[in-house]
Amino acid sequence: MTIVTASTADIAAIRRIAHQTWPETFGAILSAEQIAYMLDWMYASQALEAQMTTGGHQFFLAMDGEEPVGFVSCQPDYKDTPTIKVHKLYILPDQQGKGVGRLLLEKVAGVAKKQGNTTLSLNVNRYNKAVAFYEKTGFSVAGQENIDIGNGFLMEDYIMEKPL
Repeated sequence: MTIVTASTADIAAIRRIAHQTWPETFGAILSAEQIAYMLDWMYASQALEAQMTTGGHQFFLAMDGEEPVGFVSCQPDYKDTPTIKVHKLYILPDQQGKGVGRLLLEKVAGVAKKQGNTTLSLNVNRYNKAVAFYEKTGFSVAGQENIDIGNGFLMEDYIMEKPL
């Protein structure tokens, strides 16, 4: 398994992973309508391109040989603080539990340290089974927030942090 820096040329692969992962990840906790809305909002090609080119997000792909099996996006110096924000972390369902997520988080931690960031931060749905994964990798709940994302949908998140 290797971790490579993603570019706009990898948008199709990132979208494919998101569309294969989200229904299984969120199917029991979000409506099909909210999943479709959020995928369209966050994973449209134009949205991903903007995140990469003007939004300050760095994307990394986990590669099993030539096949992308997961990705992470992060933003160093989030809101002008010494914090790196993990915006997205998704692994194909058949690759989960194999250490891919941990490798991607280690990559983010390396980026953070190079930038002088001292904390990793992320939001995760309070009912997502990934909360346990994040706790096992050293994150703890630092707060919670409800975010109105439009169309009558709400993101009910924990804010989790990990000191470096």
